[in-house]
Amino acid sequence: MKTVAVIPSRYGSTRFPGKALQLLGGKPIVQWVWERTVQSKVETVLVATDDERIAQAVTAFGGKAVMTSANHPSGSDRIWEAVQGLDAELIINVQGDEPLMPPEIINDLIDAMEGPDKPDMGTVAVPCAREDVACNPNLPKVVLSADGNALYFSRAMIPFLREGGTEMPEIYRHWGIYAYRREALKRFVSLPEGNLEKCEKLEQLRALENGMKIKVIKTHFDSIDINTPEDLVQAEEFIRTHGISAEGKDRKSC
Repeated sequence: MKTVAVIPSRYGSTRFPGKALQLLGGKPIVQWVWERTVQSKVETVLVATDDERIAQAVTAFGGKAVMTSANHPSGSDRIWEAVQGLDAELIINVQGDEPLMPPEIINDLIDAMEGPDKPDMGTVAVPCAREDVACNPNLPKVVLSADGNALYFSRAMIPFLREGGTEMPEIYRHWGIYAYRREALKRFVSLPEGNLEKCEKLEQLRALENGMKIKVIKTHFDSIDINTPEDLVQAEEFIRTHGISAEGKDRKSC
């Protein structure tokens, strides 16, 4: 199955403008993400951006950038534009603000999409303690069916533990890296924003509302997402104390 990984990268982040070009360990964040992604078994890696500064930086470190519209409502729409003209059957959406993403995650997603279930999409969940995620709406949660497909994603704590109820064996935090079959991505971006999506501001709910199957792989690998200048300071300290480089395969667990 031919695969392409696309890293959507905007300059105009609300909470941290220009974060893609901020330096981490002496390298732009987008370079960290690209270098981790090319270690996976995808055949092509692209950075999809609407900003010439990001495109120039990507070209400078040897990556391939694709200019896309500045008016896309979501990263999925930007990715769909970027893959026009490519014959890839499987498209991986790699978040541009996760410089420590393990390449193995991409490989595991590819394996899941090539499995017998033939899901429309694939994504990742990380087991975590309820108390670590319950009060944080910035950490979406996911609940799974018995066969490992997503039942629902929420910023609220799911499942709710009622008094007298039995705690779940595992609670899962959603990690927003996605794999799409080409036709599924084409359909997804053509669908209107769903009511659940409008409510929770989680675009993956649009897929569930429209009957699309999302396979969820479980992993104890994790990453550090950078959304604010404070996150960057923490990431800098993390890579310094752990001796991590963009080319390395160091990683932390949840």
